[in-house]
Amino acid sequence: MVKRVLLTGASGFIGRHCLASLLAAGYQVHAVFLKHPVKFDTLPVVQWHQADLLDRLQVESLLAQVKPTHLLHLAWDVQPGTYWTDPTNLSWVQASLHLLQNFAAYGGQRVVLAGTCAEYDWSYGYCVEGTTPLKPATFYGTCKHALQLIMQAYAAQANLSAAWGRIFFLYGPYEYPDRLIAAVIRALIAGEAARCSHGQQIRDFLYVQDVADAFVALLDSEVAGTVNIASGQPVSLKEVIYKIATHFNQPDLIELGAIPAINDPPLLLACVQRLQNEVKWQPKYTLETGISQTINWWLNQIPKNE
Repeated sequence: MVKRVLLTGASGFIGRHCLASLLAAGYQVHAVFLKHPVKFDTLPVVQWHQADLLDRLQVESLLAQVKPTHLLHLAWDVQPGTYWTDPTNLSWVQASLHLLQNFAAYGGQRVVLAGTCAEYDWSYGYCVEGTTPLKPATFYGTCKHALQLIMQAYAAQANLSAAWGRIFFLYGPYEYPDRLIAAVIRALIAGEAARCSHGQQIRDFLYVQDVADAFVALLDSEVAGTVNIASGQPVSLKEVIYKIATHFNQPDLIELGAIPAINDPPLLLACVQRLQNEVKWQPKYTLETGISQTINWWLNQIPKNE
């Protein structure tokens, strides 16, 4: 059987890193972009489709054309600084359900959608699928969780194999430049102070290529329900920040406590037993190698004399 996957958000932070992995797993890849397709000379067999997923007619035309057997839906508006409260989150719930309905209508078999750790009740700190209460504190988290509930119910009714990959903290090439790891790297490349919070927060970081590979492994499995996409390894923000500073030999440029930590839980860590034992997936990158890869990418983006 031909495995034909429709990848949404294919030019985004995670999506672009899924392309080679999907091809390696034997998929015929149909990649959706809104404005700019990713140009990979080494991936000429990816078939690109320009479509606005918030436009119902464009979605219906796209699914009628491609008729995918698999759907990996990563597209969502996550503009930093606004996405927690953006009313567009509701539009993405509606668009995702319309996409899912059309996928099923054209014979789709296996679907994986992207969720978020913001669905969990963060007061618990350690997040286990099916055990830790789900109590999102933001509109974004609420919309994602609502989509997950409806997707699971609809998948059972429409006889779809469905999974939900709940993303924790990721970093790497193409990350939004003002997020923590990217911002510290950019500051140190420029020889400027890296202003940070106190850095005592414990987080769960996973390199973006590993995140992408985990999603592809989940899609290619028969595992159903929610699966945390994370490393399962606790690390303080302070430790991450100083790993970057050590690479540049510039620890004196780190300014901990320079900005406040507002509504920032002390611990957010994922249980990854389902990812490891059922999906049978392990990360390829350590925190050190991931940070090194990320630094090298930024060095190629920003001239040192800037």
